[in-house]
Amino acid sequence: MLDFAITAFVSILFLVDPPGIIPAYLSLTARYNPARRRKTALTACIAATITLMVFAAGGTYLFHFLSLTLPAFQIAGGFILFFVALDMIRAQRSTQEDPEEMKESAASSDVAITPLAIPLLAGPAALSTVAVLSAKAQNLGESASVQVAIILTGIVCFITLRLAEPIQKRLGTTGIHVLGRVLGLVLAGIAVQFVLDGAAAAKIIPPVRGE
Repeated sequence: MLDFAITAFVSILFLVDPPGIIPAYLSLTARYNPARRRKTALTACIAATITLMVFAAGGTYLFHFLSLTLPAFQIAGGFILFFVALDMIRAQRSTQEDPEEMKESAASSDVAITPLAIPLLAGPAALSTVAVLSAKAQNLGESASVQVAIILTGIVCFITLRLAEPIQKRLGTTGIHVLGRVLGLVLAGIAVQFVLDGAAAAKIIPPVRGE
């Protein structure tokens, strides 16, 4: 169960990619005073956490409602993760937000829910991943570990956004991109494992075991 919990936390955290949204967060909240910026960060993280938790809890029911099998969703989720990982490695986030949406949101009165919470934090890849992880859970402990991983990720996100300015000053844009590339490489490996697990579950290939 520990391995499953660690995988869940790493997958969700790397997908949400808190350092990667620092430039967007600072840009969207540039006109806010410090108090409002703190409130925006808190609201965004809470909204993203709740969204992910609800989707994780309802993932299994979603599969049944849409007549989807877990292997099919694992393979699809793995491909989505892989494309997100490629974007991270190339220092892009085209799968997370659209430039036009960013411009429109920057002009709105509140950016906490959209686009910060959704889709910057709780994007399609993160939502599909928590659904897959919940469906893969074999017992109550593993199901609970997915929810705990989401909560911990939300806490990390809030801390990261609260420290956004000093982090950006210390790392710079280049440093943030380098960190994103490292996280993207790890995420790519997790994505491939998702696809292999799905293919093995569908009996397309033999089960793949780690050394």
